[in-house]
Amino acid sequence: MIRHDPLILNYPVRLRTITILVIAGIAFGMYLFPRFLGEARKITSGQINESIETIDIPQTEQIKIPEPPSRPTIPVASDDEFLDEDITIEDTDFDDLGEWEAPPPPSSGASQFKFIPYDKAPEPIGGYSALQRNVVYPDIAMEAGIEGTVVIQAFINENGIVTDTIVLKSIPNTGLDDAAIEAIKRTKWKPALQRDRKVGVWISIPVNFKLTSN
Repeated sequence: MIRHDPLILNYPVRLRTITILVIAGIAFGMYLFPRFLGEARKITSGQINESIETIDIPQTEQIKIPEPPSRPTIPVASDDEFLDEDITIEDTDFDDLGEWEAPPPPSSGASQFKFIPYDKAPEPIGGYSALQRNVVYPDIAMEAGIEGTVVIQAFINENGIVTDTIVLKSIPNTGLDDAAIEAIKRTKWKPALQRDRKVGVWISIPVNFKLTSN
C-alpha cells in the first residue's frame, strides 16, 4: 500500500487559506490608512502660527591695526661711482711717536684734597678785611694796571695754620697768584669746628686785587 504525504494532500487547502489571509490583511490596511491620513491633516491644521521677532544687531566697530613701518631702502651701488687708482696712502712712521711730550703732572696738593665735613667754616681773625690788609700788590701788576680776583684752595689745620694751597682761579704772569697765597698764609685763622672739635679742612678763599686812585 502506498503512503501519501499529508503535506501534499493538504497543500490546496493551505494555499487558499494563505491567500484569503493576505487579501484580508490588505483590505484591513486600506481601511485603517484613511483614518491615519485624517489625523495627520488635523495635526497640520492645528499648528500654532508663531511670529518670529527680528532683532537688529549693531555692527561691531572694527579696530584698525596700524601698518608696519616700511623697511629701509637698501643702498644700491651706482654705475657712476669709481675708484681713483692713483690715490696712495702714505706709510705711517711710528718712530716719531716717542718724541711726543707727556702730559704735565697734576698740580701739587691736588691729590691731597679731601672733603672733611664741618659745622662751622674757618674764618680769618678780624674778618676778611684783615686778609685784604695783608695783600701786597706786586709792582709788575701795579705798573701794568692789572686788577682781578684770585681764588685759592687752602687747607687750614686744626691750629688755624695754612699748610697747603692750590690755585683755582689764576691771573698768570702777573705775580698776583703768589701775592694771594702769601696774604692767606700771613693771616691768622680760626679753625673749622665739627660740633665742638677743631678739624682741618679745605676751603676756597677769594683774594681781590684792585688799584686805588691817588
